[in-house]
Amino acid sequence: MKFTKTATILAIVLAGFLGRTDAMAETNDREYATLAGGCFWCLEAAFEELKGVDKVESGYAGGSGKASYKEVTSGKTGHAEVVQVKFDPQVISFEDLLGMFFSIHDPTTLNRQGADVGTQYRSAIFYHDAAQKKAAEEAISLLTEERVWSNPVVTEVTALEKFHKAEDYHQDYFRNNPNQGYCQVVINPKLNKFRKQYADRLKD
Repeated sequence: MKFTKTATILAIVLAGFLGRTDAMAETNDREYATLAGGCFWCLEAAFEELKGVDKVESGYAGGSGKASYKEVTSGKTGHAEVVQVKFDPQVISFEDLLGMFFSIHDPTTLNRQGADVGTQYRSAIFYHDAAQKKAAEEAISLLTEERVWSNPVVTEVTALEKFHKAEDYHQDYFRNNPNQGYCQVVINPKLNKFRKQYADRLKD
């Protein structure tokens, strides 16, 4: 049976929920997810509204050399714009975050999200451990098997070597600049759709 896009993504989220163990429920340890899916302002705005997410920082990963906005946007360093999400696995799992991640960006466009073009805007999952690597590969396999998109998923799955926090003015960008043009035209529609799709997972 072929799933719809929404059903397949919900299956990934459900797998994360069912995969939780008693041991996970008893720990207060926080975990991190580092994800790239176009402009980091968009991902940050969505993830920071979720229950179980303590903190979201915008930054850069996956390249070499100096990581500043100027260097990264030149495309010469190989870094991607990413968000690093600090979360409570008792409340929201890594698989939950993956399902949401795939619902708020297009993982089939190589080095591009909408009008944002360049390797810094690529789709990528920078895993922190073997368990995250396995979860990412399984999620992509499911999306591919169910042919959720007509084009193949090109999301990169690679180990996180270093996270470079972006400049202060990039942090909480949407919250601090809601009337800025990009926020109104690009982020607002994505965020409104995200809020409707995951209304029961949002912070009060």
